[in-house]
Amino acid sequence: MGLNASLYLLSLTILLVFSKVVTANNITLAFQKYSKFSTMSNLFIKTKLIVPISKYQTITVLAVSNDAISSITNRSEVELRNILMTHIVLDYYDELKLQGIREKSIMLTTLYQTTGLGEEMNGFLNLSKSEGRVYFGSEVKNSPLNAEYVSTVYHNPFNLSIIQISMPIVAPGLSLAIFPPPPPPVPLAPSPTPMDASVVPAPSPMNAATAPGPAADDNSSDSAVPKTPPATATATDTPEADSPAPAPSADNEKIEAADKAKPSSSASKAGSSFDVILLLAFLASFAGF
Repeated sequence: MGLNASLYLLSLTILLVFSKVVTANNITLAFQKYSKFSTMSNLFIKTKLIVPISKYQTITVLAVSNDAISSITNRSEVELRNILMTHIVLDYYDELKLQGIREKSIMLTTLYQTTGLGEEMNGFLNLSKSEGRVYFGSEVKNSPLNAEYVSTVYHNPFNLSIIQISMPIVAPGLSLAIFPPPPPPVPLAPSPTPMDASVVPAPSPMNAATAPGPAADDNSSDSAVPKTPPATATATDTPEADSPAPAPSADNEKIEAADKAKPSSSASKAGSSFDVILLLAFLASFAGF
């Protein structure tokens, strides 16, 4: 009993190792038999995916013909590697299994999901069957299901299957965004040619005299009238001496004439009083005799 169990385990181990080697070899051989997949076969070799694929015992390759795959051959090697890994399904599907699927959607795990780089479900595919036809597309939300199943190219039951689809599947986020080329630069407008000073008309004297600007007034006054230093003030330099005396008015002349007449009348009154006194003294002397 123990010997039989040991032989069974040994046989299973050999089978697993042999299957692993056969998977890698069968991929290369299967593509070599069909020249219409030569471009995809060369891309698997270029991106060094044959060895990672051989680590899995059960896979399904979604193959694309040379004409259909030409739409992605201009991508970088990193982008091609990511895209091709989404065409490696970690499960077995052939024509018989696809025919037995009811009309529903199935989520498939791809080799890209095992890298740990998958995001927003771009490491998974959506397999949908509608009206007897099978379609593949990215599991990312709102991604189109436009890669249709064509035929089974190669199959080794429960080990390796290569099925043809109508077009490559490019899931969002697997490569850098490809932007359209920028529009040609708009030619700049030519800068205005500086005008010659001799061509520019000079302002007329009338305009310059009637409406000078603030700066012109200051400059013209400064240049026309030379500035002299202020004279040193002296005892004789007084406002009264510098400015002429005001002209006398008619009223002032009358007042001055009256002032001049007052002394003469006073003197006459004093003379008449003196005469009266002399006369009284003379009369008094006669009265004493």
